[in-house]
Amino acid sequence: MADHQDGTGAAYDGVVELYASMFADRLEKQPFARNMIGTFAELVRGTGNTRAADVGCGPGHLTAMLRELGLDAFGLDISPGMIDHARRAHPALRFDVARMEALPVEDGALGGVLAHYSMIHTPPGELPALLAEQARVLAPGGLLLVSLFGTEGPEPVRFDHKVTPAWSWPADRFATLLTEAGIPPFARLLHDPATERGFLDTHLLARRP
Repeated sequence: MADHQDGTGAAYDGVVELYASMFADRLEKQPFARNMIGTFAELVRGTGNTRAADVGCGPGHLTAMLRELGLDAFGLDISPGMIDHARRAHPALRFDVARMEALPVEDGALGGVLAHYSMIHTPPGELPALLAEQARVLAPGGLLLVSLFGTEGPEPVRFDHKVTPAWSWPADRFATLLTEAGIPPFARLLHDPATERGFLDTHLLARRP
C-alpha cells in the first residue's frame, strides 16, 4: 500500500494549483453532493461530537465548508503540496500530511469522517484495510460520508483518471465493504454524472454502531 500511496501523493503534488482552481467554487455547481455534505454535517452535530476529519482534503475547500457548517473540522491528505496550499488558503484551520490507512487520530475520537472522492485511487484489494481505519477513528454513532464514482456492473472498474489511475464501484459492493468494516450504510444517493466519464456519482452515508 505504501508504494501506491506514495505514487498518488506525488501525482497530486504535480497538479495543486490547477486542481485548487477547478474546485474553488466548493460545489456550487454540484447540488447533490453539496446537500449530502450538509446532511452529513447536520447528523454529526446531532451526535454531540462535532470533531470531524476531511480525509483526502486536497486544497481544503471542503474542510472550510465543514467548519462553516458547524463542525470542528480538520484536513488530512497524502500530498504535501495540497496541504501547503490548504494551509495558505485557510490559515485558521488545521491541515496535516497523513495516509488514509494510518490516520493520526486516536481510537473513537471523531464524530464524522468525510471522504469526498478520496478513496477512488485505492486498489480494491487494499480498500478493506482503509475502511477499517475510518471505523477505528469514529466514535460509536459517528458518521462516514463517502463519495465515489459508481458503475452499474458487478465489479469495480479501473479507469484512467486525469491525475492517477482510479476505480469506480458498484454501490452495492462498496456498501458491503462498509458493512464488513463495521460502519454499515443507511443512506445512499446515485445520480447522473457531472463529467464526461459516464460513471454515476455515488454518495454513501454510513454510521458506526
